[in-house]
Amino acid sequence: MFERWGRVIYRRRRLTLVIAAIGIVFAGVWGTQVFGALTSGDNFTPPNSQSQREADAAASAFGRNSADVVVLYRSTRLTVGDPAYRAAVTRALAGLPHREVLSASTYWSTRPPLSARLVSGDGRATYAVLQLSGADDAARQKTFASIRADLVPPGLAARGITAQLGGTVPTETAINGEVTADIGKAEGFSMPVLLILLLIIFGGLVAASLPLAIGGTAILGSFAMLHLLTLFTTVSIYSVNITTIIGLGLGIDYGLFMVVRFREELRRQPTTEAAVARTVATAGRTIAVSGVTVAVALTSLMLFPEVFLRSMGYGGVATVLVDMVAALTILPALLSVLGPRVNALRVRRSLRPPAAGAPATAAAPAEAGGWYRLAHGVMRRPVAFVVVITLALLALGVPFLRISWGGTDARALPAAAQARQVTEALNRDFPVNSTSPIEALVTLPEPVSGPAGQAALASYTGRLARVAGTRGVQVTAVSGEHARVDVGYAPGPVSPAARQIVQRVRAAAVPAGATVLVGGTTAQLVDELSSLGSALPWMALLVVVSTFVLLFLAFGSVVLPLKAIVMNVLSLSATFGAIVWIFQWGHLSHLLRFTATGTIDPTMPILVLAIIFGLSMDYEVFLLSRIRELYDQTGDNTAAVAGGLQRTGGVITSLAFLLVIVVGAFSASGITFIKLIGVGMIVALVIDASVVRVLLVPATMRLLGRANWWAPGPLRRLYARYGIRETDEPAPVPASAPATS
Repeated sequence: MFERWGRVIYRRRRLTLVIAAIGIVFAGVWGTQVFGALTSGDNFTPPNSQSQREADAAASAFGRNSADVVVLYRSTRLTVGDPAYRAAVTRALAGLPHREVLSASTYWSTRPPLSARLVSGDGRATYAVLQLSGADDAARQKTFASIRADLVPPGLAARGITAQLGGTVPTETAINGEVTADIGKAEGFSMPVLLILLLIIFGGLVAASLPLAIGGTAILGSFAMLHLLTLFTTVSIYSVNITTIIGLGLGIDYGLFMVVRFREELRRQPTTEAAVARTVATAGRTIAVSGVTVAVALTSLMLFPEVFLRSMGYGGVATVLVDMVAALTILPALLSVLGPRVNALRVRRSLRPPAAGAPATAAAPAEAGGWYRLAHGVMRRPVAFVVVITLALLALGVPFLRISWGGTDARALPAAAQARQVTEALNRDFPVNSTSPIEALVTLPEPVSGPAGQAALASYTGRLARVAGTRGVQVTAVSGEHARVDVGYAPGPVSPAARQIVQRVRAAAVPAGATVLVGGTTAQLVDELSSLGSALPWMALLVVVSTFVLLFLAFGSVVLPLKAIVMNVLSLSATFGAIVWIFQWGHLSHLLRFTATGTIDPTMPILVLAIIFGLSMDYEVFLLSRIRELYDQTGDNTAAVAGGLQRTGGVITSLAFLLVIVVGAFSASGITFIKLIGVGMIVALVIDASVVRVLLVPATMRLLGRANWWAPGPLRRLYARYGIRETDEPAPVPASAPATS
């Protein structure tokens, strides 16, 4: 099938390129508008969780209560009791357009005891809470942009008062700006560096530019796919980073793998058409298997209800499909047009393209080369390599056993970000939890204002005041049968201690006939952890089973898929250990320029798990495809392993190094959890390409011997009929294979 597809592309090469050019132009124009359609709002709270239901019910009963903008005022010489302080702040807020600013709450407009929350301990700082017009996050961000300059009028500075802007909307705006800047920096840095490295790898400008062309096409295609998805569902702004990494990384992976095989086939085949057909039948088939494997790993993210992870799943799968389609259509068409000219514009004299009309020559023998000798060196001492590498990976993973889960707050932004500075000042200088209390929405069977309602509410708030860890319980809003109760506490909102307080508040007895929903920032994290824990086993089951099935269909063995899964678990454990050591414990925080919070957001390891598991299987498929091809030809397991590593070892390490360059640009992100993903991927790629694929795989395959290819009789027949192989001929059963009846 793949060989026929290659011939179809060759014969329709110009039409394919014209259609592709139209699609690329469309993606460049329409797809790049995706940034205005993505959301950076609450991407982590599970829908239908108690905290989300509390937020929805409170908004219905009392109206929207979010702190869209927090304006923090501070004076070095005035206190909030000074009339000049009040006059300056009041005048500044009165000058704001009423159509854009729906309400503004200040110390002077709020009654005690709530007003006490709005004054710092030294009495020289206060803040105003503004609600902006706009039906959604994007609309409120536009409103904020239109009034931003008016929020800090020159008259304040003249009176010795400074103003800083924080709150939900400024934080989202800062994150959007960082994400957009990350994309620009990644493309600006990685593209020239990748071109230089590809020139070194290929020795020619034309061949080097092809993987970059596929990578660039994949980025534009991923933007278009994300924009399309926003028409049907909510998509997180953070998905742009991941789709860019995957789009460019896999695009270059597939482009490099395809071009290397095409240049090899040009030396073997009599015509360009035959070379294209053979390339698609071999490398193309491997890319298809790899693409499906990576896509399935990313599909597992859709099992989670959180918008953040589902967005990553949607965008990741769409991007992989764009990469795969581009590699199987646009690239073969380009190779068909170029033919031997793929080696044009040489930068190394040692690169000699085959002469026109020259007879096909055999490929360079697999027995010659450094990778072949390395494989045999490893396979001479397989037990030592397996034991040492396994123990080392397990040791690297030990810190993961002490991971502490937490949420993401303003500390994820750079230290210079004004929104972060405002949040830190509120937490440091003002009464505890002034902007992030635990919220209990109480719904009584009778009006709260009646005697029975007041008695029931007073009894309930009294019980909350006696809950261990709470500090101050206040009724902040009443409407009919509904009352909102704010509960203060000392620990940080995303700390484990705060989560325990939420659990105790939820366990408190409620008034007879009443219902209570407990929400707020900390409760959202509690619900998120519960949701992730429930979905994680299903994710693991989907990834393991689907990977096992795909690898069996690719290689006809039940042993190799199990071995690959175990190796990936070892590699991932070492990666997660490094993540805890760096981002939870704070090692290298000065070098990497981030603030360690002592916790890890639980969505991050899950996301890294899906991405790295898919990419690791990508390299596994590349390596084992060649090993299986040689094993089918010779029946010699040791020779097949050494020959397979010789033919793919350089490609795999090159692919990993190129992807490290791409990811490296994102590891410099100003957003801590994007940095975490980047650093985690770099660690995983280095371990996978330099240790697992080139050392552990040959050692374990040497120990297993012919058992590598074992499968029960019925499964062997299934593979012979439906297996996904690099050759179109039926799979032979080598004479040296063990009995498998």
